[in-house]
Amino acid sequence: MTSNDGIGTRGPYAKGVQRRREILDQTLDVVASRGIDGTSLRAIGDAIGVSHAALKHYFSSREALLVEVLRERDAASDRALGDTAGVFTRLTFVADRNVSEPALVTLYTTLLGASVESGNETAREFFAARFDEARGNLVAQLHDELAASGRHSDADLEQVASLIIAAFDGLQVQWLLDRNVDIAGTLRLLERVL
Repeated sequence: MTSNDGIGTRGPYAKGVQRRREILDQTLDVVASRGIDGTSLRAIGDAIGVSHAALKHYFSSREALLVEVLRERDAASDRALGDTAGVFTRLTFVADRNVSEPALVTLYTTLLGASVESGNETAREFFAARFDEARGNLVAQLHDELAASGRHSDADLEQVASLIIAAFDGLQVQWLLDRNVDIAGTLRLLERVL
């Protein structure tokens, strides 16, 4: 059976989609157990029982696979949040979710750092687009929140959005180094300061 949107509900296509999802889910487990340096495509394939050729069928490179893990986790967070109102409510939800998956935070931070080096174009494109979209979303949300409260700000909302993103990512790095850093609590403080 195939739905009108062209996505099969059974058969080889559905199995391929399911297999791809399993690979993405299991890759984060490999990162958690072996660290980012132990996650070559071959090592990931060996750990999850998938041939190197099968991985290459779904992902052109290790970097593409790892970026897709992050992309899928972003989508999962968006689905879990739904239409949750409030910039900082959303951010603290994501922070709490992230600290429950240290390997995810490690993967994100490591790939972000690597994205500024040449040869990592897939990660660079992902993070540039992700930051651009995040700034745009934050600006829109901040604008809506200000309008709903009847307040006005002379601050450049794009700069405020960049500051919020920098605080969030910087707090995650600090948390990786010291698990006593309270990401969500510090973001709530930032909300009060702003």
